[in-house]
Amino acid sequence: MDRRRFLQTTAAAVLATSARRLWAAPMLAQDSPRFVLVFLRGGYDAANVLVPYASDFYYESRPHIAVPQPGNGDFGALPLDGDWALHPALRDSLYPLWQRKQLAFVPFAGTRDLTRSHFETQDHIELGQGGTVGDYNDGFLNRLVTQLGGRAQPLALTAQLPLSLRGPARVANVAPAQAGAQTILPARQQALLQQMWNRTRLGPSVREGFDVQAISRRDMEAAQSGTDGGKLAAEMLAASRGAPYPGKFVAEAQRLGILMRDSFNIGFIDVGGWDTHVAEAAESGAQGILANRLSELGQGLALLPTVMGPAWRHTVVVVISEFGRTFRENGNHGTDHGHGTVYWVLGGNIQGGRVAGEGVQLSDRTLNQNRDYPVLTDYRDMLGGMFSKLWGLSPTRIHKVFPNASPLDLRLV
Repeated sequence: MDRRRFLQTTAAAVLATSARRLWAAPMLAQDSPRFVLVFLRGGYDAANVLVPYASDFYYESRPHIAVPQPGNGDFGALPLDGDWALHPALRDSLYPLWQRKQLAFVPFAGTRDLTRSHFETQDHIELGQGGTVGDYNDGFLNRLVTQLGGRAQPLALTAQLPLSLRGPARVANVAPAQAGAQTILPARQQALLQQMWNRTRLGPSVREGFDVQAISRRDMEAAQSGTDGGKLAAEMLAASRGAPYPGKFVAEAQRLGILMRDSFNIGFIDVGGWDTHVAEAAESGAQGILANRLSELGQGLALLPTVMGPAWRHTVVVVISEFGRTFRENGNHGTDHGHGTVYWVLGGNIQGGRVAGEGVQLSDRTLNQNRDYPVLTDYRDMLGGMFSKLWGLSPTRIHKVFPNASPLDLRLV
Protein backbone atom coordinates (compact mmCIF):
# COMPACT_ATOMS: atom_id res chain seq x y z
CA MET A 1 0.00 0.00 0.00
CA ASP A 2 1.28 3.50 -0.73
CA ARG A 3 1.28 6.00 2.10
CA ARG A 4 -1.89 7.87 1.00
CA ARG A 5 -3.93 4.71 0.60
CA PHE A 6 -2.64 3.38 3.92
CA LEU A 7 -3.72 6.53 5.73
CA GLN A 8 -7.11 6.54 4.03
CA THR A 9 -7.69 2.91 4.93
CA THR A 10 -6.54 3.47 8.49
CA ALA A 11 -8.90 6.42 8.93
CA ALA A 12 -11.78 4.39 7.52
CA ALA A 13 -11.02 1.53 9.89
CA VAL A 14 -11.00 3.84 12.90
CA LEU A 15 -14.28 5.49 11.86
CA ALA A 16 -15.86 2.08 11.28
CA THR A 17 -14.78 0.81 14.66
CA SER A 18 -15.91 3.57 16.98
CA ALA A 19 -16.12 2.19 20.50
CA ARG A 20 -19.73 3.35 20.78
CA ARG A 21 -20.80 1.46 17.70
CA LEU A 22 -18.90 -1.80 17.25
CA TRP A 23 -17.99 -4.59 19.62
CA ALA A 24 -17.29 -8.28 19.45
CA ALA A 25 -20.41 -10.25 20.38
CA PRO A 26 -20.24 -13.65 22.08
CA MET A 27 -22.33 -16.61 20.92
CA LEU A 28 -25.87 -16.54 22.32
CA ALA A 29 -27.89 -19.43 23.69
CA GLN A 30 -30.62 -20.44 21.24
CA ASP A 31 -33.30 -19.98 23.92
CA SER A 32 -32.29 -16.37 24.66
CA PRO A 33 -35.15 -13.93 23.80
CA ARG A 34 -34.54 -11.97 20.62
CA PHE A 35 -36.23 -8.85 19.27
CA VAL A 36 -35.93 -7.41 15.75
CA LEU A 37 -37.38 -4.08 14.60
CA VAL A 38 -37.94 -3.69 10.84
CA PHE A 39 -38.62 -0.06 9.91
CA LEU A 40 -40.37 0.58 6.56
CA ARG A 41 -39.28 4.12 5.75
CA GLY A 42 -41.65 6.19 3.63
CA GLY A 43 -45.00 5.32 5.19
CA TYR A 44 -46.31 2.13 3.58
CA ASP A 45 -49.96 1.77 2.50
CA ALA A 46 -51.27 -0.37 5.33
CA ALA A 47 -54.84 -0.52 3.97
CA ASN A 48 -53.61 -2.44 0.92
CA VAL A 49 -51.67 -4.96 3.01
CA LEU A 50 -54.17 -5.79 5.74
CA VAL A 51 -57.18 -5.31 3.50
CA PRO A 52 -60.57 -4.43 5.07
CA TYR A 53 -62.29 -6.46 2.37
CA ALA A 54 -65.68 -6.56 4.16
CA SER A 55 -65.93 -2.76 3.98
CA ASP A 56 -67.84 -1.20 1.07
CA PHE A 57 -66.28 2.10 2.15
CA TYR A 58 -62.83 0.71 1.32
CA TYR A 59 -63.82 -0.11 -2.27
CA GLU A 60 -65.68 3.18 -2.71
CA SER A 61 -62.58 5.07 -1.52
CA ARG A 62 -60.17 3.23 -3.81
CA PRO A 63 -61.84 2.66 -7.18
CA HIS A 64 -58.52 2.10 -9.00
CA ILE A 65 -56.07 0.77 -6.40
CA ALA A 66 -58.15 -1.44 -4.05
CA VAL A 67 -57.09 -5.07 -3.70
CA PRO A 68 -59.85 -7.27 -5.15
CA GLN A 69 -61.99 -9.24 -2.74
CA PRO A 70 -61.21 -12.89 -1.99
CA GLY A 71 -62.41 -15.22 -4.70
CA ASN A 72 -60.87 -13.25 -7.57
CA GLY A 73 -58.26 -15.83 -8.46
CA ASP A 74 -54.57 -15.02 -8.04
CA PHE A 75 -55.39 -11.32 -7.66
CA GLY A 76 -57.88 -11.72 -4.86
CA ALA A 77 -57.01 -10.88 -1.25
CA LEU A 78 -56.33 -13.81 1.08
CA PRO A 79 -59.05 -13.92 3.78
CA LEU A 80 -57.77 -13.92 7.37
CA ASP A 81 -61.11 -13.56 9.15
CA GLY A 82 -64.53 -12.07 8.45
CA ASP A 83 -63.20 -8.52 8.18
CA TRP A 84 -59.58 -8.61 7.09
CA ALA A 85 -57.56 -10.15 4.27
CA LEU A 86 -53.91 -10.20 3.22
CA HIS A 87 -52.38 -8.77 0.05
CA PRO A 88 -51.93 -11.63 -2.49
CA ALA A 89 -48.27 -10.68 -3.04
CA LEU A 90 -47.64 -12.31 0.37
CA ARG A 91 -49.37 -15.57 -0.52
CA ASP A 92 -46.23 -17.73 -0.69
CA SER A 93 -44.16 -15.93 1.94
CA LEU A 94 -46.09 -14.63 4.94
CA TYR A 95 -49.49 -16.30 4.52
CA PRO A 96 -48.02 -19.68 5.57
CA LEU A 97 -46.72 -18.00 8.75
CA TRP A 98 -50.25 -16.75 9.43
CA GLN A 99 -51.57 -20.27 9.00
CA ARG A 100 -48.96 -21.52 11.49
CA LYS A 101 -50.02 -18.75 13.91
CA GLN A 102 -46.58 -17.13 13.67
CA LEU A 103 -47.87 -13.85 12.24
CA ALA A 104 -50.30 -11.29 13.65
CA PHE A 105 -51.36 -7.77 12.74
CA VAL A 106 -52.15 -4.73 14.87
CA PRO A 107 -54.24 -2.20 12.89
CA PHE A 108 -54.97 1.38 13.94
CA ALA A 109 -51.49 1.60 15.45
CA GLY A 110 -48.89 4.33 15.43
CA THR A 111 -47.73 7.48 17.16
CA ARG A 112 -49.60 10.53 18.41
CA ASP A 113 -47.49 12.72 16.10
CA LEU A 114 -49.78 14.44 13.57
CA THR A 115 -47.23 16.32 11.44
CA ARG A 116 -47.38 13.82 8.52
CA SER A 117 -43.69 14.63 8.01
CA HIS A 118 -41.55 11.60 7.23
CA PHE A 119 -38.57 12.97 9.10
CA GLU A 120 -40.29 14.33 12.18
CA THR A 121 -42.40 11.22 12.63
CA GLN A 122 -39.51 8.82 12.05
CA ASP A 123 -37.49 10.73 14.64
CA HIS A 124 -40.43 10.81 17.06
CA ILE A 125 -40.84 7.02 16.82
CA GLU A 126 -37.17 6.09 16.99
CA LEU A 127 -36.46 8.30 19.97
CA GLY A 128 -39.61 7.13 21.77
CA GLN A 129 -39.43 9.90 24.33
CA GLY A 130 -43.10 10.87 24.11
CA GLY A 131 -44.21 14.45 23.51
CA THR A 132 -41.55 16.87 22.28
CA VAL A 133 -38.19 15.41 21.27
CA GLY A 134 -35.59 16.39 23.83
CA ASP A 135 -32.37 14.51 22.97
CA TYR A 136 -31.39 13.14 19.56
CA ASN A 137 -28.82 10.83 21.16
CA ASP A 138 -31.32 9.00 23.35
CA GLY A 139 -33.12 6.33 21.31
CA PHE A 140 -35.57 3.89 22.87
CA LEU A 141 -33.69 0.75 21.81
CA ASN A 142 -30.51 2.10 23.36
CA ARG A 143 -32.45 2.74 26.56
CA LEU A 144 -33.70 -0.85 26.38
CA VAL A 145 -30.11 -2.07 26.04
CA THR A 146 -29.20 -0.06 29.13
CA GLN A 147 -32.04 -1.58 31.15
CA LEU A 148 -31.08 -5.10 30.09
CA GLY A 149 -27.45 -4.57 31.06
CA GLY A 150 -25.26 -7.56 30.32
CA ARG A 151 -28.14 -9.49 28.75
CA ALA A 152 -28.22 -7.20 25.69
CA GLN A 153 -26.25 -7.79 22.50
CA PRO A 154 -27.55 -5.11 20.05
CA LEU A 155 -27.00 -4.85 16.30
CA ALA A 156 -27.98 -2.33 13.60
CA LEU A 157 -27.73 -3.66 10.05
CA THR A 158 -27.68 -0.13 8.63
CA ALA A 159 -25.19 2.21 6.98
CA GLN A 160 -25.40 4.62 9.92
CA LEU A 161 -26.45 3.99 13.49
CA PRO A 162 -30.23 4.68 13.60
CA LEU A 163 -31.68 7.13 16.11
CA SER A 164 -33.39 4.32 18.00
CA LEU A 165 -30.01 2.82 18.93
CA ARG A 166 -28.14 6.04 19.69
CA GLY A 167 -27.15 6.60 23.28
CA PRO A 168 -24.53 5.65 25.87
CA ALA A 169 -24.74 1.86 25.34
CA ARG A 170 -22.35 0.48 22.74
CA VAL A 171 -24.03 -0.96 19.64
CA ALA A 172 -22.64 -3.02 16.77
CA ASN A 173 -23.29 -1.24 13.46
CA VAL A 174 -22.77 -3.27 10.27
CA ALA A 175 -23.47 -1.59 6.92
CA PRO A 176 -25.63 -3.44 4.37
CA ALA A 177 -23.49 -5.40 1.92
CA GLN A 178 -22.71 -3.78 -1.40
CA ALA A 179 -22.40 -6.13 -4.34
CA GLY A 180 -18.78 -6.39 -5.46
CA ALA A 181 -17.48 -4.10 -2.73
CA GLN A 182 -14.32 -5.01 -0.82
CA THR A 183 -15.45 -4.24 2.72
CA ILE A 184 -13.05 -6.53 4.61
CA LEU A 185 -9.33 -5.81 4.72
CA PRO A 186 -6.97 -8.73 4.04
CA ALA A 187 -5.61 -10.40 7.19
CA ARG A 188 -2.07 -9.02 6.72
CA GLN A 189 -3.31 -5.43 6.49
CA GLN A 190 -5.56 -5.96 9.51
CA ALA A 191 -2.56 -7.20 11.49
CA LEU A 192 -0.49 -4.16 10.51
CA LEU A 193 -3.27 -1.77 11.47
CA GLN A 194 -3.91 -3.60 14.72
CA GLN A 195 -0.23 -3.47 15.61
CA MET A 196 -0.17 0.29 15.01
CA TRP A 197 -3.37 1.08 16.93
CA ASN A 198 -2.47 -1.19 19.85
CA ARG A 199 -0.17 1.60 21.00
CA THR A 200 -3.16 3.92 21.42
CA ARG A 201 -6.39 3.97 23.41
CA LEU A 202 -8.26 3.02 20.20
CA GLY A 203 -6.57 -0.40 20.05
CA PRO A 204 -9.44 -2.34 21.69
CA SER A 205 -12.03 -0.60 19.50
CA VAL A 206 -10.17 -1.39 16.28
CA ARG A 207 -9.79 -5.01 17.36
CA GLU A 208 -13.50 -5.25 18.21
CA GLY A 209 -14.44 -3.67 14.90
CA PHE A 210 -12.45 -6.25 12.96
CA ASP A 211 -14.17 -8.98 15.01
CA VAL A 212 -17.64 -7.73 14.04
CA GLN A 213 -16.58 -7.43 10.40
CA ALA A 214 -15.36 -11.02 10.57
CA ILE A 215 -18.73 -12.15 11.95
CA SER A 216 -20.47 -10.31 9.11
CA ARG A 217 -18.18 -11.83 6.47
CA ARG A 218 -18.60 -15.32 7.88
CA ASP A 219 -22.36 -15.00 7.90
CA MET A 220 -22.53 -13.59 4.38
CA GLU A 221 -20.47 -16.51 3.08
CA ALA A 222 -22.80 -18.91 4.87
CA ALA A 223 -25.82 -17.13 3.40
CA GLN A 224 -24.42 -17.24 -0.13
CA SER A 225 -23.65 -20.92 0.12
CA GLY A 226 -27.16 -21.70 1.34
CA THR A 227 -29.31 -19.97 -1.34
CA ASP A 228 -29.71 -20.41 -5.07
CA GLY A 229 -40.12 10.42 -11.46
CA GLY A 230 -39.07 13.65 -10.82
CA LYS A 231 -39.87 15.51 -7.61
CA LEU A 232 -41.91 12.71 -6.11
CA ALA A 233 -39.14 10.22 -6.84
CA ALA A 234 -36.71 12.49 -5.04
CA GLU A 235 -39.11 12.72 -2.09
CA MET A 236 -39.38 8.94 -1.94
CA LEU A 237 -35.61 8.66 -1.94
CA ALA A 238 -35.29 11.27 0.81
CA ALA A 239 -38.01 9.59 2.91
CA SER A 240 -36.04 6.35 2.78
CA ARG A 241 -33.05 8.06 4.48
CA GLY A 242 -30.54 5.84 2.76
CA ALA A 243 -32.32 2.58 3.64
CA PRO A 244 -31.99 -0.04 0.89
CA TYR A 245 -35.08 -0.77 -1.19
CA PRO A 246 -36.84 -4.14 -0.84
CA GLY A 247 -34.94 -5.63 -3.81
CA LYS A 248 -31.91 -5.99 -1.55
CA PHE A 249 -33.85 -7.10 1.50
CA VAL A 250 -33.84 -10.83 0.79
CA ALA A 251 -30.04 -11.07 1.09
CA GLU A 252 -29.94 -8.66 4.03
CA ALA A 253 -32.69 -10.54 5.88
CA GLN A 254 -30.74 -13.76 5.56
CA ARG A 255 -27.63 -12.01 6.83
CA LEU A 256 -29.59 -10.51 9.73
CA GLY A 257 -31.12 -13.87 10.61
CA ILE A 258 -27.74 -15.58 10.92
CA LEU A 259 -26.32 -12.75 13.00
CA MET A 260 -29.35 -12.77 15.30
CA ARG A 261 -29.25 -16.55 15.57
CA ASP A 262 -25.64 -16.67 16.72
CA SER A 263 -24.52 -13.41 18.27
CA PHE A 264 -27.16 -10.71 18.83
CA ASN A 265 -30.52 -10.47 20.58
CA ILE A 266 -31.69 -6.93 19.70
CA GLY A 267 -31.66 -6.08 16.00
CA PHE A 268 -32.65 -3.19 13.75
CA ILE A 269 -32.94 -3.03 9.97
CA ASP A 270 -34.70 -0.53 7.73
CA VAL A 271 -36.18 -0.80 4.24
CA GLY A 272 -36.95 2.19 2.01
CA GLY A 273 -39.21 2.86 -0.95
CA TRP A 274 -42.70 3.02 0.60
CA ASP A 275 -43.72 6.61 -0.26
CA THR A 276 -46.26 5.74 -2.99
CA HIS A 277 -47.81 9.03 -4.13
CA VAL A 278 -48.10 8.03 -7.80
CA ALA A 279 -49.08 4.83 -9.65
CA GLU A 280 -49.10 2.68 -6.54
CA ALA A 281 -51.00 -0.05 -8.36
CA ALA A 282 -51.39 -1.33 -11.91
CA GLU A 283 -54.92 -2.33 -12.97
CA SER A 284 -55.71 -3.15 -9.33
CA GLY A 285 -54.02 -3.05 -5.94
CA ALA A 286 -52.89 -6.64 -6.44
CA GLN A 287 -50.30 -5.51 -8.99
CA GLY A 288 -47.82 -2.69 -9.40
CA ILE A 289 -45.17 -0.94 -7.32
CA LEU A 290 -46.54 -1.76 -3.88
CA ALA A 291 -47.21 -5.39 -4.80
CA ASN A 292 -43.66 -5.86 -6.08
CA ARG A 293 -42.11 -4.37 -2.96
CA LEU A 294 -44.34 -6.40 -0.68
CA SER A 295 -43.33 -9.56 -2.53
CA GLU A 296 -39.64 -8.84 -1.95
CA LEU A 297 -40.17 -7.83 1.67
CA GLY A 298 -42.22 -10.96 2.33
CA GLN A 299 -39.59 -13.22 0.79
CA GLY A 300 -36.95 -11.77 3.11
CA LEU A 301 -39.05 -12.07 6.25
CA ALA A 302 -40.06 -15.63 5.34
CA LEU A 303 -36.39 -16.66 5.34
CA LEU A 304 -35.96 -15.88 9.03
CA PRO A 305 -37.57 -19.06 10.45
CA THR A 306 -35.35 -21.27 8.29
CA VAL A 307 -32.16 -19.28 8.83
CA MET A 308 -32.61 -18.91 12.58
CA GLY A 309 -33.55 -22.51 13.24
CA PRO A 310 -34.48 -23.27 16.89
CA ALA A 311 -33.72 -19.64 17.84
CA TRP A 312 -36.81 -18.60 15.84
CA ARG A 313 -39.01 -19.95 18.65
CA HIS A 314 -37.60 -17.25 20.94
CA THR A 315 -37.66 -14.40 18.40
CA VAL A 316 -40.16 -11.57 17.97
CA VAL A 317 -40.04 -9.42 14.83
CA VAL A 318 -42.06 -6.21 14.67
CA VAL A 319 -42.53 -4.40 11.33
CA ILE A 320 -43.45 -0.72 11.61
CA SER A 321 -43.57 2.44 9.51
CA GLU A 322 -43.69 6.09 10.46
CA PHE A 323 -47.36 6.38 9.46
CA GLY A 324 -49.97 4.93 7.15
CA ARG A 325 -51.41 6.66 4.12
CA THR A 326 -54.64 8.36 3.19
CA PHE A 327 -57.56 5.96 3.14
CA ARG A 328 -58.79 7.40 -0.14
CA GLU A 329 -56.66 7.19 -3.26
CA ASN A 330 -55.44 10.45 -4.78
CA GLY A 331 -55.76 11.72 -8.36
CA ASN A 332 -52.52 10.02 -9.38
CA HIS A 333 -53.70 6.53 -8.43
CA GLY A 334 -51.52 6.69 -5.34
CA THR A 335 -51.88 7.63 -1.69
CA ASP A 336 -50.58 10.52 0.40
CA HIS A 337 -49.16 10.83 3.91
CA GLY A 338 -51.56 9.58 6.55
CA HIS A 339 -51.60 8.81 10.25
CA GLY A 340 -52.53 5.39 11.70
CA THR A 341 -50.97 2.27 10.22
CA VAL A 342 -50.77 -1.50 10.71
CA TYR A 343 -47.94 -3.20 12.60
CA TRP A 344 -46.84 -6.74 11.83
CA VAL A 345 -45.69 -9.12 14.57
CA LEU A 346 -43.86 -12.32 13.61
CA GLY A 347 -42.20 -15.02 15.70
CA GLY A 348 -41.89 -18.71 16.30
CA ASN A 349 -43.81 -18.66 19.56
CA ILE A 350 -46.13 -15.65 19.32
CA GLN A 351 -49.90 -15.91 19.72
CA GLY A 352 -50.48 -15.24 16.03
CA GLY A 353 -53.09 -16.03 13.45
CA ARG A 354 -55.19 -13.06 14.61
CA VAL A 355 -55.72 -9.34 14.27
CA ALA A 356 -55.02 -7.79 17.67
CA GLY A 357 -55.71 -4.50 19.38
CA GLU A 358 -58.59 -2.08 19.45
CA GLY A 359 -60.60 -1.58 16.26
CA VAL A 360 -63.28 0.62 14.77
CA GLN A 361 -65.84 0.31 11.98
CA LEU A 362 -64.48 2.15 8.94
CA SER A 363 -66.44 5.17 7.72
CA ASP A 364 -65.81 8.83 6.91
CA ARG A 365 -66.84 9.63 10.50
CA THR A 366 -64.33 7.28 12.14
CA LEU A 367 -61.33 8.28 10.03
CA ASN A 368 -58.82 10.67 11.55
CA GLN A 369 -59.69 14.11 10.12
CA ASN A 370 -61.85 12.31 7.54
CA ARG A 371 -58.74 11.04 5.72
CA ASP A 372 -56.58 8.54 7.67
CA TYR A 373 -56.72 5.56 9.95
CA PRO A 374 -56.96 6.76 13.57
CA VAL A 375 -54.34 5.65 16.09
CA LEU A 376 -55.97 3.47 18.75
CA THR A 377 -52.84 1.56 19.83
CA ASP A 378 -49.82 3.67 20.71
CA TYR A 379 -46.56 2.06 19.60
CA ARG A 380 -44.78 2.88 22.88
CA ASP A 381 -47.51 1.15 24.88
CA MET A 382 -47.44 -1.90 22.60
CA LEU A 383 -43.67 -2.29 22.55
CA GLY A 384 -43.45 -1.60 26.27
CA GLY A 385 -45.82 -4.48 26.93
CA MET A 386 -43.77 -6.76 24.66
CA PHE A 387 -40.46 -5.86 26.32
CA SER A 388 -42.00 -6.54 29.71
CA LYS A 389 -43.07 -10.03 28.63
CA LEU A 390 -39.87 -10.87 26.73
CA TRP A 391 -37.40 -9.92 29.44
CA GLY A 392 -39.52 -9.66 32.58
CA LEU A 393 -38.82 -5.93 32.96
CA SER A 394 -40.58 -4.19 35.83
CA PRO A 395 -42.89 -1.20 35.20
CA THR A 396 -40.13 1.07 36.54
CA ARG A 397 -37.67 -0.21 33.96
CA ILE A 398 -40.22 -0.02 31.14
CA HIS A 399 -40.86 3.62 32.04
CA LYS A 400 -37.13 4.28 31.66
CA VAL A 401 -37.39 2.92 28.12
CA PHE A 402 -40.67 4.70 27.32
CA PRO A 403 -41.25 7.61 29.75
CA ASN A 404 -44.89 8.07 30.75
CA ALA A 405 -46.06 5.17 28.57
CA SER A 406 -48.78 2.71 29.62
CA PRO A 407 -47.47 -0.79 28.75
CA LEU A 408 -50.14 -2.71 26.87
CA ASP A 409 -50.31 -6.51 26.80
CA LEU A 410 -51.91 -7.57 23.52
CA ARG A 411 -51.18 -11.22 24.42
CA LEU A 412 -48.95 -11.58 21.40
CA VAL A 413 -45.90 -12.80 23.34
